[in-house]
Amino acid sequence: MNKVLKWFGFGGAGYGGHGAHGHGHGEDGGHGHTHGVMDATIATTGRGIWAIKWSFVILAITAVLQLAVVAVSGSVALLADTVHNIGDAATAIPLWVAFVLARRKPNATFNYGYGKVEDIAGVLIVLIILFSAVFAGYEAIHRLVEPMPITNIVWVAIAGVVGFVGNEAVAVFRIRVGREINSAALIADGYHARTDGLTSLAVVAGAIGVGMGFPLADPIVGLLITFAIFGIVWQSAKSVFTRMLDGLEPGTIEEIRHAAEHVPGIVSLPDVKARWHGHKLHTEIAIEVDPKLSLVEAQAIAAQLRSELFAHMPAMSVVNVRFESADLSAAIEARETADSHGGHDHPHPNPSGALDHPQPHGWSDHHHAPEPFSFDNELGQGTLSIVDTADGERMRLRLARGPVTLEASVVIHRPNGPEVLVLDPAPGAARTYQSSVAPEEPHEFDATLVLANSGEKLELPFHMAEPEHQH
Repeated sequence: MNKVLKWFGFGGAGYGGHGAHGHGHGEDGGHGHTHGVMDATIATTGRGIWAIKWSFVILAITAVLQLAVVAVSGSVALLADTVHNIGDAATAIPLWVAFVLARRKPNATFNYGYGKVEDIAGVLIVLIILFSAVFAGYEAIHRLVEPMPITNIVWVAIAGVVGFVGNEAVAVFRIRVGREINSAALIADGYHARTDGLTSLAVVAGAIGVGMGFPLADPIVGLLITFAIFGIVWQSAKSVFTRMLDGLEPGTIEEIRHAAEHVPGIVSLPDVKARWHGHKLHTEIAIEVDPKLSLVEAQAIAAQLRSELFAHMPAMSVVNVRFESADLSAAIEARETADSHGGHDHPHPNPSGALDHPQPHGWSDHHHAPEPFSFDNELGQGTLSIVDTADGERMRLRLARGPVTLEASVVIHRPNGPEVLVLDPAPGAARTYQSSVAPEEPHEFDATLVLANSGEKLELPFHMAEPEHQH
């Protein structure tokens, strides 16, 4: 019985909020229900986008069936419920268009990309819901002032049941997928759809009232549904305009500070700022470290902080770290200025946002290794490299963004047949996968990185070659 209840979205959440850290926030998560703001775990996961598309299809079919009954019955309660379902379905369209545009690469005009398009889409969604509330409210008030008989009462009741079934199907679907991808927002959407289903049952109650000789039951139910829609408008508008004004959800800064607690060597965090750019989080953080540390040691701490934030918060996209100590900041600036004018031998950030070297003991990159392979797609963003460990050379995959669980392997195309390296989760390192054996020599080869998660599979071909001076 518990399995059946869990399948339908009742019972415990069964998901952790932040992967390896396990900081779950429960299903409420302080989100409430809003439209127009896309959660990062939905937007960056193919499974989440799939859930949005199928939710749209189910609600659209439900609304079309209800609309047909509205046309032959004249029920304003059913009209209000239908308009509500149409509004819920229609919100997916601008959000999906915005997400497609937001995935375009930055250019000379839009240096930060197109993430803000999602804010514009959020405003359009709020306006769509507001229009549906005003329209439904007008029809309900008009019917109260000038009562009109409704016909086909049985069909009105059936249409209300159809609305309940359609919304419950979406609820089960969103909750199940939300738990799969650890998305509190998608789970909250699921429970909202369940509430909408109960609203549809109110249409049935109105039809029963009319059938029992109380004709005003229909417009009264329509008016109650209208009030419910206005409540959603208010919640959604607050969320959308908070994002537009660079506001943050409660607890975001605390999450960043909590992630920093996992990094040894950080004395304090004098300043932490963050803002949303579409569904991605950009963070600026000042850290204070022991001023006696060497430049290399200080930069290693900053690199570890970046890695921890990327692993701890799936929405994190950009992390800019600066040192609060004036002496240390001046030393780093002087060193980087000197390096820009000549040869040097200190670590640089790689495309994933972490340092090429040094790393904590046993995690240094191989000094004869080929250049890392970086990727950014619907399954995640990360870097694949050959590194030195205490056990010898290993192939390592680090994800800056991606699902909590992932199946990964590397197929190296050798003249005598393929060499397959399975990448297993690295102990004590979130979103890091590593082979149990060393890749064979030579380290110049064509290969394919295979990623799989929740039925999705990607094959990413790449080439690795050692720098010429290392041959």
